[in-house]
Amino acid sequence: MTQVGKLPSADRPLRIWAVSDGRAGIEAQVVGLSDAIARLVPCEITVKRVGWKGRTGRLPWWLNLLPRRWMTPDSGIPRGKGEDWPDLWIAAGRATLPLSIRARRWSGGKTYVVQIQDPRVPPQMFDLVIPPRHDRLSGDNVFPITGSPHRVTPARLATEYQAFKALIDPLPRPRVAVLVGGKSKAFDLSSERAAQIAHAIQIPLEQDGGALLMTFSRRTPEPARALMAARLRHLPGLIWPDGAGADPGQNPYFAFLAAADYILVTEDSTNMATEAASTGKPVFVLKMDGQSLKFRLFHEELEDLGAARPYGGAFHGWTYAPVNETDRAAREVLRRIGVEVPEPPVETPAVEAPKPKRKPRAKKVETTDETSPVPKPRKPRATKAKA
Repeated sequence: MTQVGKLPSADRPLRIWAVSDGRAGIEAQVVGLSDAIARLVPCEITVKRVGWKGRTGRLPWWLNLLPRRWMTPDSGIPRGKGEDWPDLWIAAGRATLPLSIRARRWSGGKTYVVQIQDPRVPPQMFDLVIPPRHDRLSGDNVFPITGSPHRVTPARLATEYQAFKALIDPLPRPRVAVLVGGKSKAFDLSSERAAQIAHAIQIPLEQDGGALLMTFSRRTPEPARALMAARLRHLPGLIWPDGAGADPGQNPYFAFLAAADYILVTEDSTNMATEAASTGKPVFVLKMDGQSLKFRLFHEELEDLGAARPYGGAFHGWTYAPVNETDRAAREVLRRIGVEVPEPPVETPAVEAPKPKRKPRAKKVETTDETSPVPKPRKPRATKAKA
């Protein structure tokens, strides 16, 4: 196993490369884990976006035999042992695999390699693999977590909320954040299903009042996005982005998470559901077209943690401990490279003082003819003589 050559100190922070293909969902995971490590020890984080020439990036990892030759120049990956390598290489996505499995050798054993998600290759090719638990991957160097690493923290939510405070504060409560994904390998969002989701959201908001905070992802099909926006635009609230071809402006995604009383998320996204569950707010899962065993197992995990429930057409609240798997994974990475950090404080639940016990009342004994006591004979009253 790779050992980091020099552990971080006051004058030399831990150097981390967050490596991905640049896709938003993938990069959010590597940067999220890197940020979580940086909250525990001094770090210097560099984001690397790997690119491949031609169709090389579509090849299986074992066919990309000369990855240095096919990398684009702006990938920024060193090409020799003598060059500057990081202490930690944190990567995710298929595009990074040809580099991740060679990073230990290329760095001369200096770099500790962490691969997020199930790499679909033997875990022994990396120092540590951090897959979602629903992928059911196991091994000595495997550390499964619920969902995926992300960048949501209370501090970030508070900061992002300030940018939209003037728009959100006047809105009535309850405020319902709706996070809409889209087409993936296992799921899709047809216009019919989008109409059903919009109707199921519209009815309780019209009956009970409240405001809508809706955001669409890049994967949301345009017909579904346009239909949902048209059906729900009359409600108090904000829809982002609203209008095909319009300038979307700043993404209020994190501000919506901060402002929401309830969060609805489509079932296609591990990232969005995990980020929603990290807030400690009630999370409802919206059904899409399609199905997936892995995603069903993931949603069952969230249900077991008390974070999420299937959406049934009504909003109701409950409480649970926020799902904080990113910090747990960050502590595990530091533990594996020999960096000691203090354990997080454990909150002891308040215990109510026991109520004083009442003295038991004497039980009444029902009597029968055989057990009934014989009544005492009454003395006859004295009669007065009439005058």
